[in-house]
Amino acid sequence: MFHWGKWKKRMGANSSSKRPVFDEKEDVNFDHFQILRAIGKGSFGKVCIVQKRDTEKMYAMKYMNKHQCIERDEVRNVFRELEILQEIEHVFLVNLWYSFQDEEDMFMVVDLLLGGDLRYHLQQNVQFSESAVKLYLCEMTLALDYLQSQHIIHRDVKPDNILLDEQGHAHLTDFNIATIIKDGERATALAGTKPYMAPEIFQSFLSGGTGYAFEVDWWSLGVTVFEVLRGWRPYDIHTSNSVDSLIQLFSTVSVQYSPAWPKDLVSLMRKLLTVNPEHRFSSLTDMQTAPYLANINWDAVYEKKMEAGFVPNKGRLHCDPTFELEEMILESRPLHKKKKRLAKNRSRDNSKDSQSENDYLQECLEVVQQEFMIFNREKLKRRQEEGQCEAGSEEPSGDGDAEAAGTDDDAPEPDPNPEPEPESSSKLSMCGSVCSSPGSC
Repeated sequence: MFHWGKWKKRMGANSSSKRPVFDEKEDVNFDHFQILRAIGKGSFGKVCIVQKRDTEKMYAMKYMNKHQCIERDEVRNVFRELEILQEIEHVFLVNLWYSFQDEEDMFMVVDLLLGGDLRYHLQQNVQFSESAVKLYLCEMTLALDYLQSQHIIHRDVKPDNILLDEQGHAHLTDFNIATIIKDGERATALAGTKPYMAPEIFQSFLSGGTGYAFEVDWWSLGVTVFEVLRGWRPYDIHTSNSVDSLIQLFSTVSVQYSPAWPKDLVSLMRKLLTVNPEHRFSSLTDMQTAPYLANINWDAVYEKKMEAGFVPNKGRLHCDPTFELEEMILESRPLHKKKKRLAKNRSRDNSKDSQSENDYLQECLEVVQQEFMIFNREKLKRRQEEGQCEAGSEEPSGDGDAEAAGTDDDAPEPDPNPEPEPESSSKLSMCGSVCSSPGSC
């Protein structure tokens, strides 16, 4: 058993009693964090627990190898995810705190949630109570309503992407295939995880049609709630199923709801799993009209004052332990040896002809280096607080002062080397592997 509380105390005891002090003008970088342990991996990124050396705060750090991202045509997705995460913050999202890069990797430092994802708990045969899932439903409703207000379609709502904190509250993560639509735009790409994708996504891919919008996330939420309650999904869909067969499936197969479920719950699930998106529940307002949620205090949900029906065991770390073993034994470029490795690489690079490198890959790496978006939410919040203090202590003295205060409060952390938008796009287009395929949104 993993004793998380004892482990945190031990790590604190091993750290220096005197915290390092970093230059506020310096960008956050890899050296600002202590790497503690690996906890997960995706198709091209890995996740570890880190502690920021100066504040001793704990985070999760996702890191993505640049070479692999270029080879797999994933750079555009990484940049889109960064663009989205830098602009949003919500109590039921896994929020971005820092982003930075080095020669090898791109890094995202986000909220650390120690309760594991819902997929992990399903695989551990946890039997979630109806009251527990009801709270997840409400919390994800607030998260999706917020994303919709920011014009964002997540496109990958599923148990794997819903993480629990230590108190058992749900948080949505992984914006790798999310997209932004504004002014009546519609998305058209075949994006998502097939068993959770709404019918209109397949229909749009097959026939062109009018595309799809925010309603697809609410379908995915319905599939997720059904699965967490019953242990299986409402439709028997696998990645191998063809788009044609899925469209036929949605038109011929009826969802079988549990006879043990309250009628109001079944009624709400039917509204979420409505094939026609025009008739589907797809907003906070819709959900508030459902009899099943009639007695919900939404303010209490938002403030996390509703007691969770399932609280993860604090005596263990809720992830696959093989992630740590793989990082230590199988990983060819282990994170804890990065500093020595990069120093060795720099020395080697300085001693050889740069033409021996793959010119195309090198060009792509240079584009990524230039276009990567650095972010520091800690610094941004500090600037906002300072701006609010100044605004509260000084009398308004004209439009000029008001404009300056607004700039401090509202502007995101600027890129140290900003590029005009058209130039930025053209730079990414220099490299075919860096750019995503047409119609990717």
